[in-house]
Amino acid sequence: MKIWLPVNIPPFTLAFPPEPNGYLHIGHAKSICLNFGIAQDYQGQCNLRFDDTNPVKEDIEYVESIKNDVQWLGFHWSGDVCYSSDYFDQLHQYAVELINKGLAYVDELSPDEIREYRGTLKAPGKNSPYRDRSVEENLALFEKMRSGGFEEGKACLRREDRYGIAVYRDARSGAVPH
Repeated sequence: MKIWLPVNIPPFTLAFPPEPNGYLHIGHAKSICLNFGIAQDYQGQCNLRFDDTNPVKEDIEYVESIKNDVQWLGFHWSGDVCYSSDYFDQLHQYAVELINKGLAYVDELSPDEIREYRGTLKAPGKNSPYRDRSVEENLALFEKMRSGGFEEGKACLRREDRYGIAVYRDARSGAVPH
């Protein structure tokens, strides 16, 4: 499959980021062929980065199987295989920076309440009652999340968003160690 790209494109890098919690299916094969194929055809790179953010469901067996499947499809990743968990410390630092700037807060609304507060196409959303906490309180609560002080799924770090359109839930906050 060929796609149109400008003749003089700058160097680029793509990624195939599966979660190693099972064997790949046909949709994964399509994504592999698309990402690795574009990189191959247009002198780019494609990384294999495992989204290993849910250790309860993941296994090294699936990591090895996925690596074998990529090679079986005729592709090779650029450089070393990467893992999302390799970047958790950096991501944590970014989250702390956002909290310090007042751009993120710890929310304790349930998923159903978040949907309710988000609003609809016909009705405006409303602010979470937790969004006006102080930076200091949010930092303390975020550290509590990181150390497993909240029951699984009972708190999430949300971007300060006046429009209520984006929520980032940390699936790993809770009892599972990081």
